[in-house]
Amino acid sequence: MKTGIHPAYHDVKVHCACGNNFTTRSTSKSDIGVEICSNCHPFFTGKQKLIDSAGRVERYTRKYGKKKEPAAQA
Repeated sequence: MKTGIHPAYHDVKVHCACGNNFTTRSTSKSDIGVEICSNCHPFFTGKQKLIDSAGRVERYTRKYGKKKEPAAQA
């Protein structure tokens, strides 16, 4: 790396609205406040809900879903 052309990285504290605090590195010298982090985001916590509006999932599975095999005749 060339000297004198890269920005200086500083240790900054990140404060989330849920109360989580952690330290990271940034070119910003001040603390960072965020509304959502990996501790409270539904995708990362596993609390994400699939919203089925107007039965679209059922309609899709009926149309393109796995077809049932006909019963084997003896």
